[in-house]
Amino acid sequence: MNIFRFAGDMTHLISILILLLKIYATKSCAGISLKTQELYALVFLTRYLDLLTDYVSLYNTVMKIVFIASSLAIVWCMRRHPLVRRSYDKDLDTFRHQYVVLACFVLALILNEKFTIQEVFWAFSIYLEAVAILPQLVLLQRSGNVDNLTGQYVLFLGAYRGLYIINWIYRYFTEDHFTRWIACVSGLVQTALYADFFYYYYLSWKTNTKLKLPA
Repeated sequence: MNIFRFAGDMTHLISILILLLKIYATKSCAGISLKTQELYALVFLTRYLDLLTDYVSLYNTVMKIVFIASSLAIVWCMRRHPLVRRSYDKDLDTFRHQYVVLACFVLALILNEKFTIQEVFWAFSIYLEAVAILPQLVLLQRSGNVDNLTGQYVLFLGAYRGLYIINWIYRYFTEDHFTRWIACVSGLVQTALYADFFYYYYLSWKTNTKLKLPA
């Protein structure tokens, strides 16, 4: 494992910890898209099917379990926690994510590195992760103002994917048989979706004003 992947994993972990902090400290999920969190839970559940068949390392296993458990915990809180669920604004979170899931699954059936159950679901998870942030970005645009913790959560989530792109470039030049082209292309698409958010986050930081996304 190279430093870029490790930094990406840690950045991803920080984003999840920020979101959990927001939910548990404020007992609120205002500004958070349940649909994005459900998509991420589905991403991790389908990507890490190899937990049942392969062992890579203790670090690899622990990180996979942490990502699955934390994503399911967030979805549970937003759906079932008696206080947290009251703050969820379903009127703003109206992105039709079921169509995204269907499109990604069909794409995974067509474009995959090997037509096996595990590889098809791996490709599906990669495609789905590339667009999983869309409901969150749409919700933030509709709500206007973005609180600090939500903004930091999205920022670190985007930074994680950017670091993974560097990781893939590094692996392409240092490994003889690195062929994860699906992850590379999907990662570029995913990072591009964050570009608008990064721009307005930078403007907010530069001018020391509250982060707002244009509707």
